[in-house]
Amino acid sequence: MKKLYMDNAAGTPMHYQVIDAIVPFLKEGFGNPSNLHQFGKLTSNAIQSARESVANLINAKVNEIIFTSSGTEANNFAIKGITAANKKKGNHIITTEIEHFSLLNPLKSLEKSGYEVTYLPVDKYGLVNPDDVRNAIKSTTILVSVMFANGEIGTIEPIKEISEIVRAKEIIFHTDAVAAAGNIPINVSNMPLDVLSMSANQFYGPTGIGALYVREGIRIQPFIEGGVQEGGRRAGTENIIGIVGMGKAAELAKTEMQQRLKHIQKLRDMLCDGLLKNISNIYINGHPTNRLPGNLSVCIEFIEGESVLLFLDMHGIAVSSGSACTSRSLKASHVIMATGVDPALAQGTVLFSIGRENTEEDVACVLEKLPSIVERLRQMSPLYSQKK
Repeated sequence: MKKLYMDNAAGTPMHYQVIDAIVPFLKEGFGNPSNLHQFGKLTSNAIQSARESVANLINAKVNEIIFTSSGTEANNFAIKGITAANKKKGNHIITTEIEHFSLLNPLKSLEKSGYEVTYLPVDKYGLVNPDDVRNAIKSTTILVSVMFANGEIGTIEPIKEISEIVRAKEIIFHTDAVAAAGNIPINVSNMPLDVLSMSANQFYGPTGIGALYVREGIRIQPFIEGGVQEGGRRAGTENIIGIVGMGKAAELAKTEMQQRLKHIQKLRDMLCDGLLKNISNIYINGHPTNRLPGNLSVCIEFIEGESVLLFLDMHGIAVSSGSACTSRSLKASHVIMATGVDPALAQGTVLFSIGRENTEEDVACVLEKLPSIVERLRQMSPLYSQKK
């Protein structure tokens, strides 16, 4: 049975050139980069080269990139590090209802410590209204964090407009760009972004490595203490293998982006058109056009998304029912619910996230298998029987 992977939002397979770049360091990359001997210089130079590639991906300065263990750590570092460094200025933070839990949960912890957090709503497409950001700002506001794009529903936020509003008030702006960086163009030099989170496993790099962009001049308190690594901002011997892999993945994302976008968008549109044509009572989540290229999130009425996931998996097709971080909770996604979808319909969420390795044959396979799976599940649903 052929295995078909359409869960790239949860993690992408490593690009073969990334694997090739990593292999030599599995053998020879054991030298500590902090040491001055030849073994240390080898790994130190590799880190610097990777940092340049990651910076180039978003058009940042090399010294503005801090390597982390993941996008989750990058978000935690951003939220906790910035608030700690600026706590004398105020205690108010602005964010949205659809952020990833790696941002929402740290904010809950900060609320218990006396911080005030405003959670902005979104419209039916998952879009944040920039005017809501402007109106929520107080004299005590020290941080605004709005994600660049939502990995569950695909919606790309009006980040440039929001960041300009925040910059005009001289407040620090952070964006969780984990779902966006490496998948769509981001240029930090043409919009006033102060801090940005990213993760290598979202653009065909290894897992266990991410990065935080911190604009020059922004104060942030170290998240991990104990050494001078990463300019004293994150202690600990560097993950050489991960960093080399992320650097190569960033280099490839930069050079291949337009080609990937064209390929992936074509497949997504084919899948979308086919699903709407062959399955009744199916609804697209997120913005219809202003969305991530490979994202297709749908709600299928009268069924549960987890059941679809399991049946598709029996045919070798891997998809998701939402965020990988909540897929085992059996609860409707907080993102879907925030867009106003009825809770019963939200349970029927299925997320297809298409990647560079997917083909037209993959799309045809899904369109062949899914309608009969949906029909079978609906025949077992009392709600569907009542409607009929």
